[in-house]
Amino acid sequence: MAIIVNLDHVLKERGMTSTELAKRVGITNANLSILKTGKARAIRFTTLDAICKVLNCQPGDILEHEGGEMDV
Repeated sequence: MAIIVNLDHVLKERGMTSTELAKRVGITNANLSILKTGKARAIRFTTLDAICKVLNCQPGDILEHEGGEMDV
């Protein structure tokens, strides 16, 4: 089971750079990079909300669940 982060795709659709998004959301480029590469273990709802507001999208546009057996 995995969560796929489609942030690069949404950024490209919006014609926005990662640097611009990070600045507008108020997070570091390093933290945004961790999120974009799928290495993040968590994301605050406030950060997700800010990203969605800036990109004018829904959380489901950015995050996708890839099914499979549960890793417990």
